[in-house]
Amino acid sequence: MTLRSIPSDIEISRQATLRPIVEVASKLGISENDLELFGNYKAKISLKKLNRLPSKNDSKLILVTAINPTPAGEGKTTVSIGLADALTLLNKKTCLCLREPSLGPCFGVKGGAAGGGYAQIEPMEDINLHFTGDFHAITAAHNLLAAMVDNSIHQGNPLNIDPRRITWGRTLDVNERALRQIVIGLGGTANSVPHESGFVITAASEVMAIFCLCTDLFDLRERLGNIVVGYNYQGKAVTARDLKANGAMTVLLKDAINPNLVQTLEGTPAFVHGGPFANIAHGCNSIVATTTALKLADYVVTEAGFGADLGAEKFLDIKCRKAGLAPNAVILVATVRALKYHGGVAKCDLGSSNPEAVALGAVNLKRHIENLKKYRLPVVVAINKFDGDTVEELDVVRNVCGELDVPCSCATHWSDGGNGAIELAQKVLETIDANVDNKFSPIYSDELSIKEKIDKVAKEIYRAGSVAYSKQAERQLETLVAQGCDQLPVCISKTQYSFSSDPQLLGAPDNFELAVRELRWSAGAGFVVAMTGEIIAAPGLPRTPAAESIDINENGDVVGLF
Repeated sequence: MTLRSIPSDIEISRQATLRPIVEVASKLGISENDLELFGNYKAKISLKKLNRLPSKNDSKLILVTAINPTPAGEGKTTVSIGLADALTLLNKKTCLCLREPSLGPCFGVKGGAAGGGYAQIEPMEDINLHFTGDFHAITAAHNLLAAMVDNSIHQGNPLNIDPRRITWGRTLDVNERALRQIVIGLGGTANSVPHESGFVITAASEVMAIFCLCTDLFDLRERLGNIVVGYNYQGKAVTARDLKANGAMTVLLKDAINPNLVQTLEGTPAFVHGGPFANIAHGCNSIVATTTALKLADYVVTEAGFGADLGAEKFLDIKCRKAGLAPNAVILVATVRALKYHGGVAKCDLGSSNPEAVALGAVNLKRHIENLKKYRLPVVVAINKFDGDTVEELDVVRNVCGELDVPCSCATHWSDGGNGAIELAQKVLETIDANVDNKFSPIYSDELSIKEKIDKVAKEIYRAGSVAYSKQAERQLETLVAQGCDQLPVCISKTQYSFSSDPQLLGAPDNFELAVRELRWSAGAGFVVAMTGEIIAAPGLPRTPAAESIDINENGDVVGLF
């Protein structure tokens, strides 16, 4: 990123000359007949087309991740876009794969997720708002299942569901803290049986996780059927399949599962599909989109949410395991400003040169490099450069990378587009060529128990000294083992700001205790969620939500979205 005086994101977006999406699709060998057009600049690709595509054995998968997030920002998405554009400029057949933005952050505090500056995906406004309706379809499918749970109880309760043990609530793609915990069914017998419920944001729905981990429509239907909605009075799990709900849920998602094709400002094809939280779920775009891109392009650039301890770990230990993927390189994004923050500098002072603080904060960068190497993957560090970064500060980062024998490159894609990431792209290509024998291996094996898997991630990736379980988590563990869940991967839910579960522990803390307060069975997604810290699946709006500044001007244009 850079602080130069250039037009705003929305101004850059509106000044761009976009290619017709049919032309963008042709770069990947996709004909217009295989597209479902949503206007001139976005489309879905038919699953029938995808099923006809032959597999490629020589496509390269590049994962973009980052150090732990800070208020200074890191810029994984802009680096992903800039790198993809740079590879295209180097005449490499490239495709970008990103997650879809959630409306909650767009109208809350975080803003959109379509990149920024001259590293954007287009049409930006559409992507950050309703796009092609995927999130709405997922919301509808989730809530249909909730309605069928309550209806079954109301209609004589043939499945003997215990209203006190219903685990399936509602979802909404809006930040609304008042709906986290609610009581429904009030108003007499006509309104069903009163019981507790609650909402999560759509990105945190298990339907979203399933949507992004399924391989086709019928795998989607099977996984939806496995969702556990609660337990009966005998303690047996009740599923969406028991309610005969998974067929109708699949129908609601039959169009959404087709991946969305858009483009970068420079015309590089981009699949933007699915958007699970990286806290509560695995934080990656859909397997359908990624595997499709690998069939169509020679180089595929994708991103995992938050820092490498969350997004990359889950990409490598969950998504790659489920889809049989093996990245050819990992790009670790860092900024001088973020490293200063990890070194103890206050946000208001990050603009002042402070090489000593960069050196102190670089322990966070080192930790992530060491962790990624445990997966036996080559790493390249991308310094997302700001105008205020000094030579002395940048040299600190370069020296750290040199000590760990990791290539490093400054990138100015935010202000310069693909041209600003050419050196980074060249180093990535050199790294891939120098590591043709891919030895990628997840951090744990399927054979380990749930506790052993959590222990492995906690101690190998987070560097915890111990893992403690609440009494509730211990009871839930017994249930999971009895249900035969020991073979499932684990998805640890924790803060993105620290290696620990305490967001205030910056840098590279170690020997702390990781406290697991709850274990959740995501049977459809196929993993066990270990809840640590205070992760909220239904965020609230800030004191001054972004929605207050969003409006329509006299020309009918959206204003205030960025």
